[in-house]
Amino acid sequence: MLNNIGLPGLLLIAVVVLVLFGKGKVSSLMGEVGKGITAFKKGVSDGTKEIEDAKVDAAKDVTPAEAEKEKV
Repeated sequence: MLNNIGLPGLLLIAVVVLVLFGKGKVSSLMGEVGKGITAFKKGVSDGTKEIEDAKVDAAKDVTPAEAEKEKV
């Protein structure tokens, strides 16, 4: 269904939305969408950073517990 829209259809939809909601409402809505996308990207990068940090912490101590007891 959405495969047949094309550029003229998108322009028509944009004009109808602009007429219905007004320039100010559409502008503020797009600002909120931008903030949401930025927050989502930040959350994803924070999550991947936590996972990588956990992998680094797990990889730091590779000696088995039994080998440490024998050294002491």
